[in-house]
Amino acid sequence: MRFLLDMPVSFLLLDVLKARGHEGVHAFRIGKDRASDTEPIEIARTEDRTIITADLDFPRLLALGSAEKPGVILFRGGNYSDREMCDLLRRVLETVSVDVLGKSICVVDKTRIRVTGLPLGRKR
Repeated sequence: MRFLLDMPVSFLLLDVLKARGHEGVHAFRIGKDRASDTEPIEIARTEDRTIITADLDFPRLLALGSAEKPGVILFRGGNYSDREMCDLLRRVLETVSVDVLGKSICVVDKTRIRVTGLPLGRKR
């Protein structure tokens, strides 16, 4: 699976992804460190990537647009150290299938993981 790491998350998450056979790129490394929130969404959609972020605006933008993708892993619940963020991402990758991650919003904090399918608001 392919991922796009947003600015609020650690570069070290790239190592976690690689260790599990995934590919990732950080927004800073592709010159998107000052991009609007819509730019990473379009990049992720075009390149079939799941966004990893701590920015609460991404789920809102996906909901407003009734988007079916990209998937988002959202770290919530405070400031995390690099180690904590890596541990949380490992937990997500061990718990949630990549098929689900690519078409869902996965909210993770220190105690739980919540997964909501896209588009938001659609009855299943």
